[in-house]
Amino acid sequence: MVLIERLLSTCPDVGLLYLLMREKKDQPPSKRLAELKKSQVFDVLRSAHPERLDKLRALSGDTARPALGLSPDAVRSLQQVSIVFHVAATLKFDEELRKATDENLRSVTRLLEICDQLPHIDAVVHVSTAYCMAELAAVEERVYPPPCAREQLDAVIDQPDEEIRQELTKKLLGDKPNTYTFTKAMAEHAVVQHQAKYPVAIFRPTIVISSVRTPVPGWIENLNGPSGVIVAAGKGLLHAFRCGPDLRADLLPVDIAIDTMIAVAWDIATHRTSSVRVYNATTYDNPTTWRQFELNVRRNVVSEPFDNAFWYPFATTFSNKFMHRLTEWSLQTVPLHAAQYICKFLNLNTPVNLIVVSQKLKAMNSVLEFFSMREWRFHNDHVKQLRARMTAADRDLYNLDCTTIDWDEHFKNFVIGTRRYLLKEKDEDIAKAKKHIKKMYILHTGAKMLLLLFFTRMLLQKSEVARTFIYGTLRMLLSLSSAIYQRVFTSNQIDT
Repeated sequence: MVLIERLLSTCPDVGLLYLLMREKKDQPPSKRLAELKKSQVFDVLRSAHPERLDKLRALSGDTARPALGLSPDAVRSLQQVSIVFHVAATLKFDEELRKATDENLRSVTRLLEICDQLPHIDAVVHVSTAYCMAELAAVEERVYPPPCAREQLDAVIDQPDEEIRQELTKKLLGDKPNTYTFTKAMAEHAVVQHQAKYPVAIFRPTIVISSVRTPVPGWIENLNGPSGVIVAAGKGLLHAFRCGPDLRADLLPVDIAIDTMIAVAWDIATHRTSSVRVYNATTYDNPTTWRQFELNVRRNVVSEPFDNAFWYPFATTFSNKFMHRLTEWSLQTVPLHAAQYICKFLNLNTPVNLIVVSQKLKAMNSVLEFFSMREWRFHNDHVKQLRARMTAADRDLYNLDCTTIDWDEHFKNFVIGTRRYLLKEKDEDIAKAKKHIKKMYILHTGAKMLLLLFFTRMLLQKSEVARTFIYGTLRMLLSLSSAIYQRVFTSNQIDT
């Protein structure tokens, strides 16, 4: 939605914006569009230029259907379209290969076949991912050979036996970490096949997070990646996160990503080439680390707490796989399972099944650790050259410069934005949330003390060495405190 907002707010001369929308939960596209216009993302635009929202048009269709599900009349209505952005994709990294292929590869081919019928196309921008070649330590701004032949992929997808299909999928992925990056790499090759017909670009963002500046600081609208970590941590559910603390976290604010996309469309339309141009969008020139992310999140989910946190927000981070699995099991899996069984025994209703939550947290950690335990060098010369070609006024309007990011401030806005825009929690409830967090802190501290006493008692009962050490330490502390007291008491008597 940020792309829509930026196009409407920064391009006043744009004619119409067509949005491909499928029917969802018995809501026709027209009703979905009406709901979309009410989104908080348009608050600033709605107050300044409400008439621009009338430029939006909903097209009933589906990326999973031939010709995107568009009727011949719908295609004819697009004859004046000049700029196309392809952003549809499944963001589920471990999606089943058949569905991932349909959403991330075939949808691209279907869209380009529609573009072939439009006479006034000046630019087509396909959104890929910087991690399409995640098996490489350095990724250049060029299209790499596809990971396999299309016929190979189709043969695996068409395999009727699910167990065999799963085994073939593992072999097909090779060094690719998941079906998302695999199908995105395949889609880039599909884009290349249309490069002679109209200007085409491939835009590769890194990990997209909340906005720095527009439409408002901290805007976020999806629960993927780091925003999912913030929600789970803020709700007191996530207590173990595996990362390389000093590794670069290539996190890209959504407004910088969208502004770059719009600039890319202008660039390929005005500086035409006969081949696909690739743009890597990265924060390599102003890096942050996973440690900085984790410390800021931990601090800000306490100072800006979420409503009805399940427990006091705390987290452990380890790069060692064994230590991470141990803390994940002891601090997260066991407590959540125990809490669910206790609630069931006491006939208490929980808003969500905590065992399912535990499984989802484990799956999220498993997917994210591939990215949080590695770092890449994404070359971005094309983006730098693009920014140099822009006028000073356009550079002010469209922020492509990641060096403007103050990471500590941005992470605070990220947490606030997650609370406000993603979870839809009200600012006036923050005082109530802070009182709740204080209660959770008392419970958390009490639980730690009980555990400490329990394990101390266990040691005293089971180990003679432990008893000798603990009692010896206590005697030493008592003797030391007695000596200090006597010295202070004697000193006071002399002064008197």
